[in-house]
Amino acid sequence: MRPPIYEPKGKAKEYGDLALNIYTGCPHHCYYCFAPNVLHQTREAFHSNVQPRPGIVEEVKKQLEKEQITGKLIHLCFTCDPFPMGVDTTPTLEIIQLLKEHGNHIQLLTKGDARPAIPLLDGEDWFGVTISCMGDIADVAEPGAAPAYARLFEMGAAKRAGVKTWISFEPVLCPEDVLTVMEAWRNYIDKVKIGKLNYHPSDIDWKAFGLEADALCKELGLDHYIKDSLRAEMEK
Repeated sequence: MRPPIYEPKGKAKEYGDLALNIYTGCPHHCYYCFAPNVLHQTREAFHSNVQPRPGIVEEVKKQLEKEQITGKLIHLCFTCDPFPMGVDTTPTLEIIQLLKEHGNHIQLLTKGDARPAIPLLDGEDWFGVTISCMGDIADVAEPGAAPAYARLFEMGAAKRAGVKTWISFEPVLCPEDVLTVMEAWRNYIDKVKIGKLNYHPSDIDWKAFGLEADALCKELGLDHYIKDSLRAEMEK
C-alpha cells in the first residue's frame, strides 16, 4: 500500500494540505461521482464493494509516526465518503483520533451520518457536508446518501459543539436550493465552497448563478470560495 496520507494534486489542492481516503468505494450512488473513473473501477463495483482499505488504520499510524506529520489540515475524503451509509465507520473514528493525537486538524466532507465524529473534533477542525440540491432531486441524484436536511442538522450540531463548519455546494444541481440553504443556514456556516456540475449536461446558466451566489454570500457575510471552473464561467 502507498502511504495513505498524501498531498492532493490539481483541482483537489483547493481543499487542503493533505488528504486521506479510507474506503474502497461509496454506497451513495451519486450519479455525478468522479471517483470510479479516478480509481479505474466500474460504477457498479465502486458502489457495491465498500469496505475499509486493508490495514488502513495501522498504515495511518505508521505513517504519522515515521514522517512526524503534525499541524496539518487533513481532508477526509476525496475518492470516498468518510461516513458511508450502512457501513461500519469505526475505522474513520479511529483515524480521526490518531490524526488528532499527532496534532493535526481534520476537515470532514460527508453525505453520510458523521454525528459520532463530533465529540472527537475541536475548534480547529472543520465539519463539512455536501449539498447539491434538496428534496426529490436529491433522492434521485444521491439515492444512497443521508437526506440533505439530515446533513444540515448534523452540521448544526457540530456548530453548536464549537466545531467550524462548511458546506461544499458542488456540484450544484439546483441553484434555487443552494441559494435558499445559504440564506436559511447562514448562522450555522463558517465557510462555503461553490462549484459547477462538470462532465454532465446541464441547462443551468452558470454565469448568472455564479454572480448571484457571489453577491448573496457577500450580502450575508459568508466566507466563500468559488471553484475555478465556475469562476471561469462568471468571467465570460
